[in-house]
Amino acid sequence: MEDREVILDIQNLRTTFSTQEGLVHAVNGISYKLHTGETLGIVGESGCGKSVSMLSVLRLLEIPPAKIMADAIYFKGDNLIDYPNNEMRKIRGSKIAMIFQDPMTSLNPVLTIGFQIKEPLKLHLGMDDKEAKARAAELLKLVGIPDSESRLDDYPHQFSGGMRQRAMIAIALACNPTLLIADEPTTALDVTIQAQLIELVKELQDDLGMALIWITHDLGVVAGLAERVIVMYAGYVVEDAPVDSLYEDPRHPYTFALLKSLPKLIDVPGEKLETIEGLPPDLVEMPKGCPFVPRCAFAKDKCRTENPALDEISLDHRIACWVDIKTGELR
Repeated sequence: MEDREVILDIQNLRTTFSTQEGLVHAVNGISYKLHTGETLGIVGESGCGKSVSMLSVLRLLEIPPAKIMADAIYFKGDNLIDYPNNEMRKIRGSKIAMIFQDPMTSLNPVLTIGFQIKEPLKLHLGMDDKEAKARAAELLKLVGIPDSESRLDDYPHQFSGGMRQRAMIAIALACNPTLLIADEPTTALDVTIQAQLIELVKELQDDLGMALIWITHDLGVVAGLAERVIVMYAGYVVEDAPVDSLYEDPRHPYTFALLKSLPKLIDVPGEKLETIEGLPPDLVEMPKGCPFVPRCAFAKDKCRTENPALDEISLDHRIACWVDIKTGELR
């Protein structure tokens, strides 16, 4: 990994939202690096800050109520924190593209699919309408939509769910981005369509050489897709490891519990599917110590008073935990 160039370097990213209930601490000081061509999986429960962290990087949150802070967010050497809004618009869709969770709300229902694919081509690449139309048809064909030229004049409601998501991928790939962020893009689709889309994104990534961040709560998807996995909980990164290390040797109690709660293909007599009892903490009233303490089977007194930093425990493997779960003792 070290021989690959770092294209994204997030340093101490924090995002809060002002609400009537108080200040919601959605992202709480996360830091990590992404390398050229790397596939990074970001996993965790709903509300843990996965999507908000990426929307913060792209500055796609409404300010206020959101407030985005970071020591730095370097993209290909440039600090995006310093970029004015008009410069960020040039980055979004051209250098960094995002596939959103629900294509029915991401695609404009009153504009044709062709119009929506042509728009970034004209805006970022300066194509005229004829060039953009030809490229849009190419892109639809690339993502596996037959009769692509005739489908350019169709509206989103004339596409199935899987085809709408393919159209979203075509829009995201229109300007050959360096980084593609996929925010749970297969959540609303059936399993066979999910598998097709994941395979499609992997093939396109190999062909185009782009880096990929895949946000999901599905650990099964990440196992076959990512090189490295970041586990988030209550707005914190609690584990960051190569995919094989994470699945073979999870070292944070939350990751360990998540993997134990996965259904197994081979049924072991007498073995029950485990659950993680309790709920994530209230992000308005953040706990003093580790946020996972009330649900943790390994918690010690120190965990209730001090929140651990994300420390390296072995090569490329970092956890935010005071306890060695192999011995049950403090590290």
